[in-house]
Amino acid sequence: MFFAAVLAIAGVLLAGEASAMLTAKANHDHITIDFFYHGSTVSVRGESDPGVDLVIKIASPDGHEAFKQKGKVAGLLWMNVGQLTFEHTPTFYGIYSTKKLGDILGKDELNKYIIGYQALENHVDISPLSNPEDKAKWFDEFVKYQEDSNVYTESAGGIELKTNEKGRQAYYILTQWPHQAGPGDYVVTVYAVKNNKVVEQAESKVKVEQVGSVKMLANMAGKNAAFYGFLSVGIALGTGFGVGMVFRKGGGSH
Repeated sequence: MFFAAVLAIAGVLLAGEASAMLTAKANHDHITIDFFYHGSTVSVRGESDPGVDLVIKIASPDGHEAFKQKGKVAGLLWMNVGQLTFEHTPTFYGIYSTKKLGDILGKDELNKYIIGYQALENHVDISPLSNPEDKAKWFDEFVKYQEDSNVYTESAGGIELKTNEKGRQAYYILTQWPHQAGPGDYVVTVYAVKNNKVVEQAESKVKVEQVGSVKMLANMAGKNAAFYGFLSVGIALGTGFGVGMVFRKGGGSH
């Protein structure tokens, strides 16, 4: 019993040491949205074991999206012919890696950690679909829309790596934070990859929130939409722009 207890304690200590080998820190991790907000930047830095590849995922929690489906009616006019619902979709999804994902991770690992568009497609539910083959087509369209809105990205080779004075691998990446990314809590996950497997991971947080007048007006829009609309029109006429433009997509329907 004593020997087993010693082994158990040693295992806990070793696990704690292993998890501490990979670190992650998101700088500018609290972004505030005011009337002068046009986006920001977020940098992620940390340390890892030498020689491992890295994948950085920045994502919002899974949510729900609904899009109007357009089609030709009578072969002539393009009209709304239905609605497609996307479940388990993050409103923001950024993947950054030291190399192409397929070169450093196997399919099972990509799906397990939902890394990359293909893994995300497998994770997402789309309905209604006339046949299963349509899922890939509509997911591609969904990704194009999100990329055009600057809230989805997948890139390789943009992570800076160097060996620091401790012999550790220091990494750094600077990302543009788009104004289209709505208020909420975002998770930065860094994966250390070796031999096509995720061997460690570390997390950090990014919080985006409305402040001041923007927050007040957002609350007003939710609680008293009629008065908010009247106020928006009044301010638009007086200043030349609509305050409604400060409220970007934050996970709702389209």
